[in-house]
Amino acid sequence: MRSPAPVSRYAARLGALAAAALALVAGCTVGTGAGGTGATTRTELERDTVVNLFQWNWKSVAAECPRLAKVGYAGVQVSPAQEHAQVVNNPWWVDYQPVSYQIASRRGDRAAYAAMVQACHAVGVKIYADAVINHMAGGDSGVGWAGSAWTHYDYPGIYQTQDFHHCGIAPNDDIADYQNRAQVQTCELVNLADLDTGSDYVRGRIAAYLNDLIALGVDGFRVDAVKHMSADDVAAIMGRLSKPVERYYEVIDKGGEPISMTEYTGSGKVLVFSYGDEVGSAFQWGKIATLRNLAGGVDGTVARVFLDNHDTQRHGGAQVLTHKQPRLYALANVFMLAWPYGEPTVMSSYSFTDPDAGPASTDQSGTTKDTACGSDAWECEHRWQSTEGMVGFHNVVKGTGVELWWEDPSGNSVAFARGDRGYVIVNNATSPLAGRSFQSRMPPGTYCDIVHGAVVDGKCTGPSVTVKADGWFTADVANLDALAIHVGAKL
Repeated sequence: MRSPAPVSRYAARLGALAAAALALVAGCTVGTGAGGTGATTRTELERDTVVNLFQWNWKSVAAECPRLAKVGYAGVQVSPAQEHAQVVNNPWWVDYQPVSYQIASRRGDRAAYAAMVQACHAVGVKIYADAVINHMAGGDSGVGWAGSAWTHYDYPGIYQTQDFHHCGIAPNDDIADYQNRAQVQTCELVNLADLDTGSDYVRGRIAAYLNDLIALGVDGFRVDAVKHMSADDVAAIMGRLSKPVERYYEVIDKGGEPISMTEYTGSGKVLVFSYGDEVGSAFQWGKIATLRNLAGGVDGTVARVFLDNHDTQRHGGAQVLTHKQPRLYALANVFMLAWPYGEPTVMSSYSFTDPDAGPASTDQSGTTKDTACGSDAWECEHRWQSTEGMVGFHNVVKGTGVELWWEDPSGNSVAFARGDRGYVIVNNATSPLAGRSFQSRMPPGTYCDIVHGAVVDGKCTGPSVTVKADGWFTADVANLDALAIHVGAKL
């Protein structure tokens, strides 16, 4: 991670951001949703981009899936499904404090969840459930969303005190030392009652919950807090699933700790947390040419990458880019979706000033409001034209490598080919690229710039470029802007 730039340089960059005229996010909440698909014929099986519709209710996810399908998203990561604790002011993190395995939460009941899965499957979009299996709630006692009474180590009909770790090696049994493997995997994470995942009974109850979601049709899981369980425990639980489904694990590993994400790749893929830090640092303070060999600590075939998520937006540090820096964030998403390492997850957020704040609600109990992009703080950055267009680009170029890399002397403007299927230019500099020629491997013809438009009725809704017989084309790219073409958006 790089140190922040001197104040004078950072102030200049902020000024450039504010002055940039060509908005990458134009039309983000009112577009047609066709920005990324063009005429692509790539199959659904080749898609791998997931959108995290963070804290959306089930009805709203179902309504969004037709647009996601048209754009080219493979699936949706949805918030935890199980009954959760109730906490004053309804913070977002109550969703990660289960009190039972009933499918009943502030986002909807079991019937609404099943309807969401069915609606998304009808248009070819997968559902990835955020699974909280390491722990239960963090308070002393309470009544859950669906009415289940509980205490810290007693969840009637599910778990009692013998089903939890009581580590006895740290004050109050809370993790105090992340350099101590035993503490991380058997003590409590911020007082959350830590399940004994080595117990056959506990493994069976967790697997039963996951299998219930599979029976409802979910296609896979994002598994929360995985490094707080041993790799053997996680593999044993996943071995009890009723059928093979995709899973990717939250293993926060940026180096320097005894628990590595490589320990878990035998039973699933892992979320690469260092990826967003590296990209965010390069775009804000460094040179994006340093991303030429961008990768994480695992092979790309088992990596799921992201710029930000619900945790890093709030507590990830200044290097993490979010929707609060819209132009740099849009550019970084262009790069992520153009780069071949890992499978990408795009974040869709709501804005906040209090990092604990939950989503807009309809009542004091915290029932989540239907999502209306552009109101009630819903950001819906997954709808930005540049991101929608690049999801289509990602699908079309999948399986190709990076060729014909170009960078300018500043190291903040780069371009590269993805085989003969696509070409992208990212200008993170404060000066435009005016009238410059670029060498691609694209077939000759006219292509729509999918960062700024789409193919609609045989025409480009935004700018276009013409590739000559030798693969060269000339283009203007504004400062802090991008351009991308692919064979699915050829006139």
